Amino acid sequence: MATVPVTDATFDEEVKNSDIPVVVDFWAEWCGPCKQIGPALEELAEQYDGQIKIAKVDVDKDQAMAAQLGVRGIPALFIFKNGEVFSNRTGAAPKASLESWIKEAI
Repeated sequence: MATVPVTDATFDEEVKNSDIPVVVDFWAEWCGPCKQIGPALEELAEQYDGQIKIAKVDVDKDQAMAAQLGVRGIPALFIFKNGEVFSNRTGAAPKASLESWIKEAI
């Protein structure tokens, strides 16, 4: 499964009500570090299909959930497990680092 675009309107359905852990990437088109980790997140979405969902929220279009979670810089990554924040981190990281972080939630 590829990454899933999520909006403020679909956040509860796609993230909080998911039966598998969800990595939420708060990003923007103009953000260089966001573009840097994008391909790694796409690969991890395929690699862990069925075990974890990777959702992307464009903060320029949908700001409510980012504000509610206190996002101050992007990329901001949150792992939701059973509808709650399990872990979070900010900034770009290599694929191996992202993968080991994601594995903690599986």
